[in-house]
Amino acid sequence: MKQGKVDVLLGLQWGDEGKGKVVDVLTPNYDIVARFQGGPNAGHTLEFEDKKFVLRSIPSGIFQGGKINVIGNGVVLAPDLFMDEAKDLEKSGTPLKDRLYISKKAHLIMPTHRLLDAAYETAKGKNKVGTTGKGIGPTYTDKVSRNGLRVGDILDNFKEKYAAHKARHEDILKSLHFTDYNIAEVEKKWLEGIEFIRQFHIIDSEHLINKALRSGMSILCEGAQGTMLDVDFGSYPFVTSSNTICAGACVGLGIGPNKIDDVFGIMKAYCTRVGAGPFPTELFDKTGGLIRDLGHEYGAVTGRERRCGWIDLVALRYAIMVNGVTQLIMMKSDVLDNFDTIKACVAYKHNDQIIRDFPFDIEHDIEPVYKELKGWKTDMTHFSSEDEFPQEFSDYIQFLETELDTPIKIISIGPDRQQTIVRK
Repeated sequence: MKQGKVDVLLGLQWGDEGKGKVVDVLTPNYDIVARFQGGPNAGHTLEFEDKKFVLRSIPSGIFQGGKINVIGNGVVLAPDLFMDEAKDLEKSGTPLKDRLYISKKAHLIMPTHRLLDAAYETAKGKNKVGTTGKGIGPTYTDKVSRNGLRVGDILDNFKEKYAAHKARHEDILKSLHFTDYNIAEVEKKWLEGIEFIRQFHIIDSEHLINKALRSGMSILCEGAQGTMLDVDFGSYPFVTSSNTICAGACVGLGIGPNKIDDVFGIMKAYCTRVGAGPFPTELFDKTGGLIRDLGHEYGAVTGRERRCGWIDLVALRYAIMVNGVTQLIMMKSDVLDNFDTIKACVAYKHNDQIIRDFPFDIEHDIEPVYKELKGWKTDMTHFSSEDEFPQEFSDYIQFLETELDTPIKIISIGPDRQQTIVRK
């Protein structure tokens, strides 16, 4: 029997690249969509049929009928937030319980993890990372220190397990002098979320996925956040707590590396970042504010303003390299429709040296070296083919493909799933 295929789709910048929309667009080509890392701090926004949805933990293939969606073992799951998200989707008529499968090995975000998140950030003083406060970091900390509570634990002797983990967290909070809190209401809803999860398919997802591959089925692996937030290869310590790169799909779903076929890397036509941390091409002027307004650059989950800047090709070349990207997808091209000049960072200047390779430290003494390109000054939001692109935009695409040595196969020119152009 023909072996199935696994493709991976992930972000190449600091997150918020538009992964949700692209997963939704590509899902008809696959049998299974599987999320492999991250927590409810990642908001994937989808717009179609004049409706808008924000997904936090549920894979973005959930709206395409008949597809299996998997929350993999690499994900950390908050039962209360998952319950809210799922109930909202069910109101829209999406039959979640038929389509959604949850790994027994996914770790649970406890209410006390959120308290620990706040306590650790407070203890950092001026060196705050800028977390979303959702408890993701402490949950992954428990996971790697072998103290975690997993979805599969709710099936056996759960009350005792939960009480023991909660008591340990409270001891840590006391040691951090973080004692002014009351989680009674949050805990009540969290426990309701645990009961809600029991209604779903709770499985050993690595078996489901590998059996599906052996039967010839195709799988799209969906990443959260972005490559530059990877705990190993991102702008550490201003990163998330999981591996957001392609290798994370193998670890977060139990897929052998030899099964990976195409790697779709998603980028914006410019660049954004949320929270603290270095951002070499950040714009502090009116141009940065205009990009934010035109691109509606506010966090889908947190509502926080995103920091905006020109596209950073040094960071993108690095992201393409560590992920093994085979195809690029460029989002929000339409945001730049009205600019006379478009800039792209092609190198960094550091200590009077020009460097094109992404360095260990981008926080100190880094100055972007820009190339200026002529803007296209054309409203592209109603285009249906690349043949309609103005020459200046075609030149921009060709410039990026040359600099990044990777083809740009899909161009997004608006938020709706129909505003997507697949290039020849």
